[in-house]
Amino acid sequence: MGYLENGEWQTGWYDTKKHGGKFVRSETKFRNWVTPDGSAGPSGDAGFKAESGRYHLYVSYACPWAHRTLIFRTLKGLVEHIDVSVVHPDMLDDGWTFDQDFVGATGDRLFGKSYLRDIYTEADPHISGRVTVPILWDKKTNSIVSNESAEIIRMFNSAFDGITGDRQDFYPDALHDEIEAVNERVYHTLNNGVYKSGFATTQEAYDEAVGELFDTMDWLEDRLSRQRYLAGDRVTEADWRLLPTLLRFDPVYHGHFKCNRNRLVDFDNLWAYARELYQWPGVANTVHPDHYIRHYHYSHETVNPYRIIPIGPTIDWDAPHGRDEVFPVAKSA
Repeated sequence: MGYLENGEWQTGWYDTKKHGGKFVRSETKFRNWVTPDGSAGPSGDAGFKAESGRYHLYVSYACPWAHRTLIFRTLKGLVEHIDVSVVHPDMLDDGWTFDQDFVGATGDRLFGKSYLRDIYTEADPHISGRVTVPILWDKKTNSIVSNESAEIIRMFNSAFDGITGDRQDFYPDALHDEIEAVNERVYHTLNNGVYKSGFATTQEAYDEAVGELFDTMDWLEDRLSRQRYLAGDRVTEADWRLLPTLLRFDPVYHGHFKCNRNRLVDFDNLWAYARELYQWPGVANTVHPDHYIRHYHYSHETVNPYRIIPIGPTIDWDAPHGRDEVFPVAKSA
């Protein structure tokens, strides 16, 4: 996977030994916010005003964290206002690259760089840390606004409303506490829990992570038997943060990351709910199974040393979900 140290590329996987075999995710480095008037957000510096064409999004179609930003870009009408570069699905000794010999990989549409790490050093020549997606780049200041997906989707949710006229709100004031509580559990035990399970290097670390993961899936199954969405009767940020993990669960996480007590399709309510979100207008166009099936199985040599790509299950994401009949509520946010 590799990382940057004082602007120089180093190869190396995550060190789990110092955490007792547990996978611990690195903190993101850039935490600025785009706001309607350019004032400072909850963290970082001011100066990032919402403007059409000013920002560029770097993503991997394989990465669930980047995927959530693509979903919000689509849902909030930002496709014409924020352009995108897509990395190659293979992440080997050079990390994410801009190679274009895979359908959907675009190359670097801003600078013509070869590696994603070059975008980080373009912003800070002496930067240290992991080179991750997504990246929200500012063309005006020639720097990175943010590489924290949870905050990028909050920006996309509201900062550009005056430009797009799209007033859908997936983080409504009245549901902040509920959304935050759901996000907290789902992030630690499921979104990141699949990685904690798959990258664990001791039995104890794996048992702890996978146990918490399926406890949460059971909890979600029960919750969705009683309400249509995670925060109640309307779709919110919490739902869109969960969906990328669910999309990857059966074709990747179930086998590759040993999350195999159950498949997603074994959960009646969770599986129907996931199909509804997938079938939401525009969302399916953000989904690229060829990228994430290739990426995980080919890139993680410590998990799959022979880089064999499995045939995977056949999954009908277009099958009727039936949630309208069980919970007849409007879709609008």
